[in-house]
Amino acid sequence: EIEKELGIKSSQDVKKIGIAKYNEECRKIVMRFANEWDTIITRCGRWIDFENDYKTMNISFMESVWWAFSELWKKDLVYRGFKVMPYSTACTTPLSNFESNMNYKEVSDPSAIVSFPLVEDESISFLAWTTTPWTLPSNVALTVNPEFEYITVEDKKTQKKYIVAKCRIGELFKGSEKLADDQKPYTIHATVKGADLVGKRYVPLFNYFVKESEEFFRVVADGYVTSDAGTGVVHCAPGFGEEDCRVALANGIIAKGQTVCPVEENGLYTAEVTDYAGRYIKDCDNDILAALKERGRLYSKGAIVHSYPFCWRSDTPLIYRAIDAWFIRVEDIRGKLLSANEQTTWVPDFVKTRRFTNWLEDARDWNVSRNRYWGTPLPVWHSEDWEEVVCVGSVKELEELSGITGINDIHREFVDQITIPSKRAGQPPLKRIEQVFDCWFESGSMPYAQAHYPFENKEHFEKNFPADFIAEGLDQTRGWFYTLLVLSAALFDKPPYKNLIVNGLVLAGDGKKMSKRLKNYPEVMDVVNVYGADALRLYLINSPVVRAEPLRFREEGVKDIVKDVFLPFFNACKFFVSNANIYLQEGKQLDLHHQSTNDMDRWIISASRTLVNYVHREMAGYRLYTVVPGLLRFVEDLTNWYVRMNRRRLKGQNGDQDQKDSLCTLFAVMFTVTRIIAPFCPYVAEGFYQRLRPVLPEDIRAEESVHYLMVPEVTEKTEDETRLEETMARMIKIIDLVRVLRDRIGIPMKMPVRSVVVLHPDAAYINDVMATSNYITSEVNTFDLQFSSEESSYVVTKLDANMATIGKKYKKESIEIKKVLANAPAEMISEFLTNGCLTVCGQELSAEDVKVLRTFRPDIQDFESNADGRVVVLVDKRKDESLMDAWRAREFTNRVMQLRKTAGLVVTDKVNIFYATADATLANSLVVRASQINETVRDTWTSKDTMPADAAVVAKTETEIDGAALELYFTKI
Repeated sequence: EIEKELGIKSSQDVKKIGIAKYNEECRKIVMRFANEWDTIITRCGRWIDFENDYKTMNISFMESVWWAFSELWKKDLVYRGFKVMPYSTACTTPLSNFESNMNYKEVSDPSAIVSFPLVEDESISFLAWTTTPWTLPSNVALTVNPEFEYITVEDKKTQKKYIVAKCRIGELFKGSEKLADDQKPYTIHATVKGADLVGKRYVPLFNYFVKESEEFFRVVADGYVTSDAGTGVVHCAPGFGEEDCRVALANGIIAKGQTVCPVEENGLYTAEVTDYAGRYIKDCDNDILAALKERGRLYSKGAIVHSYPFCWRSDTPLIYRAIDAWFIRVEDIRGKLLSANEQTTWVPDFVKTRRFTNWLEDARDWNVSRNRYWGTPLPVWHSEDWEEVVCVGSVKELEELSGITGINDIHREFVDQITIPSKRAGQPPLKRIEQVFDCWFESGSMPYAQAHYPFENKEHFEKNFPADFIAEGLDQTRGWFYTLLVLSAALFDKPPYKNLIVNGLVLAGDGKKMSKRLKNYPEVMDVVNVYGADALRLYLINSPVVRAEPLRFREEGVKDIVKDVFLPFFNACKFFVSNANIYLQEGKQLDLHHQSTNDMDRWIISASRTLVNYVHREMAGYRLYTVVPGLLRFVEDLTNWYVRMNRRRLKGQNGDQDQKDSLCTLFAVMFTVTRIIAPFCPYVAEGFYQRLRPVLPEDIRAEESVHYLMVPEVTEKTEDETRLEETMARMIKIIDLVRVLRDRIGIPMKMPVRSVVVLHPDAAYINDVMATSNYITSEVNTFDLQFSSEESSYVVTKLDANMATIGKKYKKESIEIKKVLANAPAEMISEFLTNGCLTVCGQELSAEDVKVLRTFRPDIQDFESNADGRVVVLVDKRKDESLMDAWRAREFTNRVMQLRKTAGLVVTDKVNIFYATADATLANSLVVRASQINETVRDTWTSKDTMPADAAVVAKTETEIDGAALELYFTKI
């Protein structure tokens, strides 16, 4: 960001404007993003104290980072080393090994096989394969595997001779392995072990470093050379390869601390590479290969598509480059890391047990120094000869050692000039090394640095460490999660967190990464402003992203949360408030702790306690992704069942006591739900609370916000409550079965049916659901409801094999299994219906393997059936005029209520209703079923013939019922 704004391309550009100016601009950017973060996070309903937050640029944070490093120094876990490290030419700094794993991409790179003629016989050349042509000017050795067989092979076409690994001859002559010996396009002249090639000298590709060392340009051997790619001969450029550097050191090609590395910090060739000096290395690949081809040193050229590391900051390709850096001895404390990790709980667990544990087992020493300007400076001062090295652990210590007081900022522009007098007489003072910390060291120090530990808040930190939980993206497995654990295990011998939630990546709807350039995702604040922050919160909580899986973001999914969760809740709350206000205006009182004896009331109270217990249990296990499904189930119970089935009671149409029972029950439930959803839906919960607040007890409504109240506590449920919930679940299943069946046979729910029969072989089940018969009768809209445990009196049940699954699983046995199932006795059928599984012919069959076939007995006619397990429902599909009368009356009632809503009338608004229809059948139905209509329509209604001429019409509509035209008029009373 800062490089773009200031046009900086190298460290020289920073030095031109000055470190102080550069860092000041960095500080401005931090504050700008901090303000944006404040706006977004606050709007999204996350509680953070931004006025007293911490920033890694604060001196209190930076001093704690110094302390952490100094503690590691005291434990001898810090060392200075010269290593080949992942390097970002865009950021001009090395990266740690785990950082280089954070951003891999599929890329196409040039590949080439290059020849290296023997000094002793230039007619014979080694062939080496490379995918980094830009490293060829730095070649100083060739590496072979001492155990491989190498052949000198002559190309029959060109008569040129080459040395390659015998197992890789197919790389040179594609398809030759399928040819007979006399047809192969080459001749083998000699075969030797790789060890026999060691010491042979070859002609350099370029003359840039021929005078550097007599040890250059010879063959060495090492077991890291593999047979799965290339030619079995590896080109060695120790300045740009970790293995190259190791092998070159081991074989005396280079000395410790020295190498050939003709590339500047920004990726440009140095003046040593005269032909390409000042050019970016990757831009020179093709030119280098063209030059080699011109000199006859290029055997072949191609391209390879492979996974390549990119800088996680700049999104540019990384290289490997020899660097003087500072390291933490992570390899020495692997045991501590694994032990600390075992003390943590991850959600989901597989990220810990597989990915993270495997990473820890092979953890490498951590490069914590960066050649940057903004960040916490490494607190190491040294003499010119490195005989004196001091690691400073605090500002106070620096003041004491340097003699400078009043230090209130320790960024580079303030501490680079501070020196420490040498303890040796006559020697110049100690100066600080130029590097700053890897930002991941700062992030990993967060638990204690945010509290300025151990300089302040010591007791508070030690009391609250480790943290209860942290949460971040899957990409932090080798980032923040890792550095937190390394530092905590090294400093405190314990993990920094008890629980860890791993989030997946949020992708664009097309499955690609969200990109500002591509504009393939909606802006967060636009989504929030349209659907609300809570809808976005629940959408994410209910998605794969909280299970460490990727999420393809769909704006429609956020909209669905509003439609499926919030609107039903809002309507239930609105319905309650509307009826509660009428109730209170009549001088009556609502009691939050009222105990109703009505089964439906007791059920929804019990269901709300189940929800509370469920949320507590799932949150204790940090399983966020299970909360919304549980909430959806309760929304269904509350809105689609309790409120809808008790509307008459809630309106007072069944008497005062029933209204009190139902209103107080709904009051208690809404208050419970408002508090339990508050952590997930802070804004919606607050809206509900403010609607309920006026009628809450004085001690509760004194709290200005629902967020000042404690969430409901877990309560032990009685056996009676558990039984009641089971009863209601059975009732709901029966009603749903009938609804599905009616839809299947084309009888709308508003049209009554003659009879519904509920069958179940368990008499206790039948006795249980009979207690809800009034509700079932009303919901399934039937004149007659019957229950029976004698299923055989109505239907014949048989079993059959699902050959689609059994055939695949059991093959030859499937035919015998099918026979056994077809002739299954009643006991076997009952066992399967009860348990959902069955053992046949020694094989365990599941529900997907067995079909349940039900047919009506010959004497049972005019019925259709539907079943779920052992419960079967039958619906009489015959129609007669009495059924049609009841259906038309219900449709009439529905049209009246729709017009009231359209007219904007509230419950207390009274009107006269007049209707007109030329259809005698419809008119007769309304007269015959008047009492049914009056149960819902409380206003006076009659034929339009009696409507006064001067009546003031407040609403009217033209509609139809069963194809008959109908006019409705509302007039003022």
